[in-house]
Amino acid sequence: FCPICTLPIPFRISDHSVFMACCMKTICHGCVIASQKRGMFDCAFCRTPMAGNDADGLAMIQARVSKNDPAAIHFLGQKYYFGTLGLQKDARKAFELWEEAAELGSIDALFSLGNAYDLGEGVQQDKTKAAEFWTKAAMQGHVPARANLGWLEGQKGNHDRAARHFLISAKMGHKRSLETIKNCSWQGLQPKSSTRRH
Repeated sequence: FCPICTLPIPFRISDHSVFMACCMKTICHGCVIASQKRGMFDCAFCRTPMAGNDADGLAMIQARVSKNDPAAIHFLGQKYYFGTLGLQKDARKAFELWEEAAELGSIDALFSLGNAYDLGEGVQQDKTKAAEFWTKAAMQGHVPARANLGWLEGQKGNHDRAARHFLISAKMGHKRSLETIKNCSWQGLQPKSSTRRH
C-alpha cells in the first residue's frame, strides 16, 4: 500500500512505484507525479531532497541502518547482493544483512533468505530452509513468498497444496499465480475443494 494515498500498489510493485531510500517507503507513481505537478521534486513522503549520486544514496541508507531500521538493513543487503551503489557484489554479506533484518521483523528479508537458500547464494543450498523462510514470510502476507511455496509444492508433486498456495496469492493480486491456476485447471490439477459438486 502507498503510505500517501493508502491505495494498494499492483504487482510487480517495482513497475508501479518508487522506493525512497531516505525514508524506506514505497510510493506509488500516482503520488510521485501528483507531488511533482505541485512543484515538489523531493521525496513525496518525507520531503528529503533526492540523493545526487551513489555515495549520497548509500549515506542515506547507512544512516537508517545505524538506527536498526529493518527495511534499510534489508535494502542494504539487496545493494550488496546486486553490487549496486558502488558496493562490491557480496552474496555472503547480503545474507548476513538479511538475517539481521529478519530478526528485526522484515518480511522482505525472510523472503530474501528463502531465495538465498533456494539458490545457494551466500549460503549452502537448502530447499527445506528455503521453504521454512518462505512459509514465515507467506504467513505474514508476503505474496511472492506464497507463490514460491506453490511452485515448490508443484515440484514435489503436491498439486493440491500447490494450487491452494496459488489461489491465495492470486487472490492477493499475483498475476503469475493466476496464470498458473488457469494452465493447471486445463490439466485437471485443481484443488479438491474448488472442484464443482452437483
